[in-house]
Amino acid sequence: MNLQFTQEEQEFQKTIRAWMRKNIPEEISRISALGEMPEKSQQQRWEKRLGKQGWLAVTWPEQYGGPGWTATQRYLFDLERAMAGAPPVSPFGVAMVGPVIYTFGSAQQKERWLPGIASGETLWCQGYSEPNAGSDLASLKTRAERKRDHYLVNGQKIWTTQAHWADMMFCLVRTDPDAKKQQGISFLLIDMNTPGIEVRPIYTIDGHHHLNEVYFTDVKVPLDNLVGKEGMGWTIAKFLLTHERTTIAGVADSHYALARMKMAIDEAPYYIDKQQARRRVAELEVELMALEYTNFRTVAATDEGRPFGPESSGLKIKGTELQQKMSQAMVEMGGLMSLVWDSSSAVGNESFNHSPRRYNFLRACTIYGGSNEIQKNVLAKMLLGL
Repeated sequence: MNLQFTQEEQEFQKTIRAWMRKNIPEEISRISALGEMPEKSQQQRWEKRLGKQGWLAVTWPEQYGGPGWTATQRYLFDLERAMAGAPPVSPFGVAMVGPVIYTFGSAQQKERWLPGIASGETLWCQGYSEPNAGSDLASLKTRAERKRDHYLVNGQKIWTTQAHWADMMFCLVRTDPDAKKQQGISFLLIDMNTPGIEVRPIYTIDGHHHLNEVYFTDVKVPLDNLVGKEGMGWTIAKFLLTHERTTIAGVADSHYALARMKMAIDEAPYYIDKQQARRRVAELEVELMALEYTNFRTVAATDEGRPFGPESSGLKIKGTELQQKMSQAMVEMGGLMSLVWDSSSAVGNESFNHSPRRYNFLRACTIYGGSNEIQKNVLAKMLLGL
């Protein structure tokens, strides 16, 4: 594996860097610097700006609205995006349902849904987990009964990120209750403004509202909103989750978090043990380097036309564990500065003041996208044959 970027790739990186510096709204970069999450209007404003440039759906083929970049170019774009202080784009449309639609969808579905995703106009959420179907997703019970010209959906989803923002949901439903668990599941696209849908907020320990419960009561969904065939939902779900777990590794954003950590240490008051802090940063940097090299292997495989394999589970495990270690380091190194919960009262250093919220949010990253315990089972089965 060649770790040297070509001259052309280096020029590409410079172009992305210059554009990012010029186009990222100041309010967005400030939020990112503090480890906070943008509001809906801020996130969508940024995504529409990327969409207008043709840089929102960067993983898509050109024929569907992507820029046609190589995997290496996509890596460089994500790195410059993160280092410029821009948040990652919401993954549900671009990284999840978009590839599903252009891979499994009909020509009509591609024409109807892909342009809105690529432009940032349409926001999506993911209807997978249920109260008794999280890690064992195949146990889901949300039912879709086929009527003359529509499905009638009843059931509940939970932990639905950004459901209160979303225009659309891609949803796993059970269309054949008599089939084996995986075989009776289908993949539906559901308009979130349809009568019978209720979204209830879930407030988490970090103080944000990003999760929700979603209830379906006799919700009518057109037959045309079925992706693929009935019973294909599990096949589509596995395809989608492989893409999700690769992006969850968060290499680019970890680089940015580490850079902000170094800056916070340099700016911190005298009572911070800076020698010990820098030693800890070095340990984290070594782990990030190892993760990045693993990610490079995935990038190289993609450029050679090889599909994702079980390595996506390995990236998910190590990437999310590292995110937790970094957020924990920020809290612990900040000491008294990290005890400030009211962010309007800055004490010593704002980055340390805001670190507990980021720490609390990232307690979940080893769970969402398929818990790390499940990912270890995947690796044991696929790589070790256990």
